[in-house]
Amino acid sequence: MGLLRSTATVSAMTMVSRVFGLLRDMVFTRIFGADAGTDAFLVAFKIPNFLRRLFAEGAFSQAFVPVLSEVKTEQGDEAVSELVRNTLGTLAVILFIMSVIAAIAAPLLVMIFAPGFIGQVEKFELTSAMLRITFPYIFFMSLTALFAGVLNSYGRFAVPAFTPVLLNISLIIAAIWV
Repeated sequence: MGLLRSTATVSAMTMVSRVFGLLRDMVFTRIFGADAGTDAFLVAFKIPNFLRRLFAEGAFSQAFVPVLSEVKTEQGDEAVSELVRNTLGTLAVILFIMSVIAAIAAPLLVMIFAPGFIGQVEKFELTSAMLRITFPYIFFMSLTALFAGVLNSYGRFAVPAFTPVLLNISLIIAAIWV
C-alpha cells in the first residue's frame, strides 16, 4: 500500500508541476512574446537545466540514493548524517567551481548548445550574459536533489516532488514582477 501511495503522491505532484509549467509558458509568452531576448533567456536557462537533469538528477541521484539507503540500513542515522554532511560539502565545492568555470566559459557553452546564435552577435552576447546569471541555478538545484534523495530514502516523497511546482511559481511571479 505504501508503494501505491508514494506513486500516487509523486504522480499528483508531477501533474501539478506540469500544469504550472504550462501556465509559466503561457505567462512568458504573453508578457515577453517571441523575440531575441526571450530566446536568449530560454537558452540560458535550458543549459544549466539540462546539466542538472544529466548530473544532479541523473548520475548523482542514481549513485547517492542507494548508498544512502545502505548506510541508513546498516549503520544508522548518525552515519547517514555524516555521509550527508560530507557529500554536501564536497558537492557544494564542486558545484561552486563548476559555476565559476561556466561563468567564464559562457560564450563557449552558448556556441555548443545554441550554434544558431553565433551569427547573431547581440543575441549571442545577451545569451552569454544571461547564462552567467542563470548558471548558479545548477548549484542550488543540485543541492535540492541531494536533499530530495535524503527525504526519499526516509519515505518522504511529497516535498521533493513538489519542488518543481515552487520553481514554476517563482518563475511566474518573477515574469509578472519584471
